[in-house]
Amino acid sequence: MDMSQYLEIFIDESKEHLQHMNTILLDLENNTEDLNLLNEIFRIAHTIKGMAGTMGFTQVANVTHEMENVLHKVRNGEIPVTTTIVDVLFECFDMLEDHINSLENTGQESSTDASPLVRKLQDILVNKGVLSGEDGPAERVEPEAEETVIEADTNESDSFHLKLEDIGDVLKEAMSQALHPLKIKVTLEESCMLRAARAFIVFNTLEQSGDIIKSHPSAEDIEDEKFERSFEILYITKLDIESTRQEILNISEIEAVYVEPVESEEIVVSEVAESEEEPEVLQEADKAKKTSEVTQTQASAPVKPTPGKPKVDDKAQMKEKAKTSKTVRVDIDRLDNLMNLVSELIIIKTRLEVAEGTGNTQNMDDAVEYLERITTSLHDAVMKVRMVPVERTFNRFPRMVRDLSKDLGKNIQLIMSGEDTEVDRTVIDEIGDPLIHLIRNSIDHGIESPENRAAHGKQENGTVALRAYPDGNTVVIEVEDDGGGIDPDKILSIAQDKGVVTDREVETMSKHDIINLLFRPGFSTAEKITDLSGRGVGLDVVKSKIESLNGTVEVDSDLGKGSKFTIRLPLTLAIIQALMVNLAEEKYALPLNNIKEITTIQKSSISMVQNQEVVLYRNKTLPIIRLNEVLEVPYKVEPVVKDEMIVVIVRKGEMEAGLVVDSLIGQQEIVIKSLGRYLTGAKTIAGATILGNGTVALIVDPNQLL
Repeated sequence: MDMSQYLEIFIDESKEHLQHMNTILLDLENNTEDLNLLNEIFRIAHTIKGMAGTMGFTQVANVTHEMENVLHKVRNGEIPVTTTIVDVLFECFDMLEDHINSLENTGQESSTDASPLVRKLQDILVNKGVLSGEDGPAERVEPEAEETVIEADTNESDSFHLKLEDIGDVLKEAMSQALHPLKIKVTLEESCMLRAARAFIVFNTLEQSGDIIKSHPSAEDIEDEKFERSFEILYITKLDIESTRQEILNISEIEAVYVEPVESEEIVVSEVAESEEEPEVLQEADKAKKTSEVTQTQASAPVKPTPGKPKVDDKAQMKEKAKTSKTVRVDIDRLDNLMNLVSELIIIKTRLEVAEGTGNTQNMDDAVEYLERITTSLHDAVMKVRMVPVERTFNRFPRMVRDLSKDLGKNIQLIMSGEDTEVDRTVIDEIGDPLIHLIRNSIDHGIESPENRAAHGKQENGTVALRAYPDGNTVVIEVEDDGGGIDPDKILSIAQDKGVVTDREVETMSKHDIINLLFRPGFSTAEKITDLSGRGVGLDVVKSKIESLNGTVEVDSDLGKGSKFTIRLPLTLAIIQALMVNLAEEKYALPLNNIKEITTIQKSSISMVQNQEVVLYRNKTLPIIRLNEVLEVPYKVEPVVKDEMIVVIVRKGEMEAGLVVDSLIGQQEIVIKSLGRYLTGAKTIAGATILGNGTVALIVDPNQLL
């Protein structure tokens, strides 16, 4: 059975379930008596177990199966909810998340062995909610029935229903190559709910070490669950009987396993000479073997083993699909709107053709104007399809704050708001790591210890606030704490000791400039290196990542009261509204979301302050930046110096500046194109766009000018 086509769906749904499980576990920790929370975790574990079993992901299925067992006892009141159980359930969540992430990145389960965690869950069952000690969990005692089967008398072989006709030459060739043909009978536990899925795991496990030649019932019947609890397999492998048996016994929900060798007298060799062409049935079976899982092969179509020949690796196909696929779940109403707009495009196309045929200029102008409205609406609709709430990123942080708080011995509460704020999918994928850095920074550096807070008259419980909200064409994400704040004097002292700034630079630095030294590569205020900080990797990574998304990050701090980091991100990275301007013979685009207003100023009103041109505008000092000088734009003819200059006022947070341009072209919707890897990092340039006449215009990034 080729399961690679379902891998993408499995990953998406598992991530949703795990996200929900994480939230429920955090609630359960604070309210252990809530039966509804236990029921919900049980439901999630059961769902993931079923999906993993169907896909053949053994480790995920085994962990969730044992979780079910523990949760069943807890729900029935046989085991009390203890801190130990909650902690182990969190370990299960981490293990499952690790395996799902590995499946997404590689198409295979993680190399992390889940068996120690499985034994820990079994230990909780044995000891009624208490682990057996730090030396490790108690060793599992297998059910007696299973032991009896392992040592079963050979007379049980009479119960085999496998027929060896028509595959004698296959078995003979296997034996000539020192392979072991084995007959295997597997009986599932009576409580097994997904018999076909469990059988598939058995098939998948055996396929790792050999070839399945035949099954009874047929593979199709097993897949359709047309069997009771037992099925039989004819198997060729290099492993011995005991190793093969143990491979199957390691799978959960297996009640009994019986393995015996195929004796040479049972083999009836076909009369077809070796030089003759193989029977058609064997050719067809070989073809099927190369294109699908063994479990899809009919029992009546035996497959000739080809030792040493590489098999089709479906998991490699899964890996390729997992790496290239990225999905977005879209509300059906948005898709309906998109379909309606496409229908409008078809209508306007017909209308343009008619207008062109009649030569009616007025009709043509009206149609073009209508087309412009449709394309704008279509752009908005496509952007909404790409938009996803930041909730999917935010939901990982409550658990992180909980764990870090415990590790550091601090009492910290995370308050989140604006989780339904939507941003582009590409932004969501990239924003997680910067936020992790900022939240860890607030917990480690910002929030003081309970004793320290009490000594300064604060509540012992610290607070980290994570907010998101839209602001025009940008999304703002804030990370604010009520900790000790940032000490500019301490930062300046460390910066001078490390040679980051010179004494001359210090003389002109404001408090804002000093605090921004935190974003310098390798800069750290940590007094000792820990798992969390002190290695000089942190805020510089945040800044570079945010700027790569055409965003900005700022910090504001009040010593003794706390700090606030503010991230501003564009709603989308694909299409933006821009103001087109002229500089000499070239055209440039300025993103509209950075522009506050456009004005004119008199040349005579410009003054020089500390080698910077400024002008007093609306009772505020406005720095003036001559864009042609920054971009080094050449003029064929020296421009005439005018008394009145056109200034585009841009802003980044609280900072503003006036960009001097030669002339304005107007507002335009542009598609952002990358400059390519050779021009990546070009200062002040965010990308390029292709204009209607085919020429290229560079997109200026005002954030890098301020």
